[in-house]
Amino acid sequence: MSKKKNAPRENGAPAARHEGSGPAGAGVVSRRRLIGSAGAAGAAGLVLGAAGGAGGYAATRGDAPTPLTAVGSTEAMFHGKHQAGITTPLQARGHLIAFDLVPGAGRREAAALMRRWSAAAERLMAGEPSDSQGHDTGVALDAGPSSLTVTFGFGRTFFTRTGLSGHRPPALDPLPAFSSDHLDPKRSEGDLWVQIGADDALVAFHALRALQKEAGSTARVRWQMNGFNRTPGTTAQPMTTRNLMGQVDGTNNPKPAESDFEQRIFVPSGGASEYAWLAGGSYAVVRRIRMLLDDWEELTVGRQEQVIGRRKADGAPLSGGSENTEMDLDEAGPDGRLLIPDNAHARISSPEKNGGAAMLRRPFSYHDGISDDGTPDAGLLFICWQADPFKGFIPVQRKLDRGDALSPFIRHEASGLFAVPGGAASGEYVGQRLLEA
Repeated sequence: MSKKKNAPRENGAPAARHEGSGPAGAGVVSRRRLIGSAGAAGAAGLVLGAAGGAGGYAATRGDAPTPLTAVGSTEAMFHGKHQAGITTPLQARGHLIAFDLVPGAGRREAAALMRRWSAAAERLMAGEPSDSQGHDTGVALDAGPSSLTVTFGFGRTFFTRTGLSGHRPPALDPLPAFSSDHLDPKRSEGDLWVQIGADDALVAFHALRALQKEAGSTARVRWQMNGFNRTPGTTAQPMTTRNLMGQVDGTNNPKPAESDFEQRIFVPSGGASEYAWLAGGSYAVVRRIRMLLDDWEELTVGRQEQVIGRRKADGAPLSGGSENTEMDLDEAGPDGRLLIPDNAHARISSPEKNGGAAMLRRPFSYHDGISDDGTPDAGLLFICWQADPFKGFIPVQRKLDRGDALSPFIRHEASGLFAVPGGAASGEYVGQRLLEA
């Protein structure tokens, strides 16, 4: 834990911390509430691919909007039961990056890399320079922590390359193929995966650059993606964010206060000894989902609402009520037709239609420019968290694959599945329990 827990920053304002990785139900408790700087609600998203239409609230920021002058002061905790960046409230900027170990690099080199990365992440999340040797780039020199989180995961191939195949959990088996897939293998999978999030673009980039440099000669970048969300404090009151389709994006995610939240999202302890290193961790499914916005925007608002199953203005289900009203999947209109159509995205992906399958959706939007034909290369960096992807993402995506009304307007272009260890205890580095097993 940082020695600067409540140390004043150069601007004289103390840094407020939020527990990105505390015990059950405490993973999103934020000390920013104590200083009156809670951020705008912005949790997880439109369940493109395997998440439900306007369905998913990863974690709320609090009951009051964050003044922009306070955005930089919030600080996530590096050490804890879970890694930060899973239940942490949605951040304004994000970077996803996958690495492959270089030929000849094995378990020893991977352990040294995770030790370096963990040390850098702890310093960066505390708003400190990335190293203690004076080699920091100075990109974020004037900024506070800005809710920076750095989250590390291991891909299936990591275990083969490090001689740890016996410790690779069965839930890390390859995802099945889906009919909506148009996957680019060069932008999929990877030995190591890093998720970076922050409420300031320079702080996020600073972390990205520092971790890339720390990889040194041990690992090379396989792919990298950049994302964004609404900045805390940009709305008059806390509200659920919207995605690039304009839909309210984050309503029915599992909530940390729910009694079964931990068992749905995090891997429990007490399993087979060879997988004990993953206790308190989770599985991240990562999908780059391109939105075919030109086609989508040709639809009337009414038709868009039929595709999703929720009102565009406020995210309320078409069966009535407000955003957080439970969907009535049996409610019919005067003409006898279901108010929420049979193929509506929100209906097909709802837990009620999937045996209670649930995942914590925590995406970023992305925009990578304009294609030669004039269409925007834009959409969703879909990230969902669950204790077992074969009980979370996969069954829901299979059902969506068979008849989701949203499918003609999206295209899955990259994919990855990563085992994300639990948080590091004080004095540990992330993944130590695996690499030093």
